[in-house]
Amino acid sequence: MSLISNGIYSVRAFALPAGIRTDGQCVRASRVALLRWRSSWSDKHHQAYVNGRYAGTTHDCHHREMIIPTPTSLESPVRIEVFAVEPEHSHMDFSDELARPAVDSGRVRITLLRSQNIPADATAEIYFDNGTGQIDYNNPLTDSPIRVWPAWQDKAGFAMSQFGLGDFGYDSAAAIGFGKGTFGHGQFGFDADTIEWVSPPLPRGSYRFGVKLTDGSGTQGTAGETEPITVTPTAKPAEELSILSFDKQTNRLVLAVSNPQ
Repeated sequence: MSLISNGIYSVRAFALPAGIRTDGQCVRASRVALLRWRSSWSDKHHQAYVNGRYAGTTHDCHHREMIIPTPTSLESPVRIEVFAVEPEHSHMDFSDELARPAVDSGRVRITLLRSQNIPADATAEIYFDNGTGQIDYNNPLTDSPIRVWPAWQDKAGFAMSQFGLGDFGYDSAAAIGFGKGTFGHGQFGFDADTIEWVSPPLPRGSYRFGVKLTDGSGTQGTAGETEPITVTPTAKPAEELSILSFDKQTNRLVLAVSNPQ
């Protein structure tokens, strides 16, 4: 592993203000934070990762701060990590080496591509087949429709962000940026990003899921469907076990259940 986590401490992130009002209240800049840390490494560069995605690299071995993009997260904290890397590896993205947050066994994680082509008022609903092989589009699994763009600052497009500062007809201040998101799935020069949904615990079986997008006028798009997904619930913990014997020669352990059911 090329990322070095030891020797780095006092990691802090500060939301950057876009301006100060006369009453002293600040106007925060969307999706931007100042990241600072301390490090015992004087011969290495440092990289920052936000929710497991590469966010930037320092210019030299002495920098201990950088400005990073942050996602709008209304229901869960944003995970920011800083690692040291060898100078010759400073340009490389090691996000594949980071462990993703665990999902309990018996649940399914659905990843949705959030392209900038999706309308700002779009919502998504997720359906499944309940193990029958036929997806039921009359009963969504989600308690309420999922807002694709929960904050307007996340959506780029004409007059959606800092009007007049982007390409003609396309304000790009909120765009993910080339090489920052899901490469190759956005408009040329602008990558798309993804959002995730985790299902409630499901019984053992094979399930298919479908996703439908609905715009503000109520028009639904064509459903996207998954291949069959096998779900295996968490095994029950072993209880009332005792050791009968262990053979060192064969490396064989014999267990007994004290109160079999």
